[in-house]
Amino acid sequence: MLAGIVIATFALVAPVFAQQGVPEPDGYRMDNYRAPVPAMLSGARTLTTAEAEAIWRDKAGVFIDALPRPPKPKNLPQGTVWRDKPRFNIPGSIWLPDTGYGILSPATEDYLKQGLARASLGNKSMLLVFYCLADCWMSWNAAKRTLAYGYPNVAWYPDGTDGWERANLPTAEAQPQPRPGEENQLSHDAEVAPSAH
Repeated sequence: MLAGIVIATFALVAPVFAQQGVPEPDGYRMDNYRAPVPAMLSGARTLTTAEAEAIWRDKAGVFIDALPRPPKPKNLPQGTVWRDKPRFNIPGSIWLPDTGYGILSPATEDYLKQGLARASLGNKSMLLVFYCLADCWMSWNAAKRTLAYGYPNVAWYPDGTDGWERANLPTAEAQPQPRPGEENQLSHDAEVAPSAH
């Protein structure tokens, strides 16, 4: 009987120990982005689902989704229509895809900086909550990079939309924030798209 209780208790806490065993790297995670993450991010507040939900319900911070956008496959046959897989995230979030890689191109780094400035309304002390999926280093890297940009009020929600959905919280279909030059293309696409009426 006692052995069964010990085994059951270990099964419940084992995932916590697994994450606590992942060390924080000195720099950014550079590969294998879907892997166990550390239990914390130095300089940031680490959130549980209940804490993230409270911030969301109180509108006490801006949620930033760092999940990468699936790339369009190369060598698609001429005329093939490409449709991104829909992303359902925490309602009201700002989706800044591809900003959580270990190394960012200058254009992607500028996209992240502009996205942060828009998200925070220019107020660097505004609470910014980063997430993607469970065991996803993209949000950890993006949050760490945001701290390096001088934003002091950063939170990291490591369970991401996986934890959010497990708690039966609402999600909404999201579109990424346009990159420079995409705004005109998106407007043009909307103008030439056939009407659904």
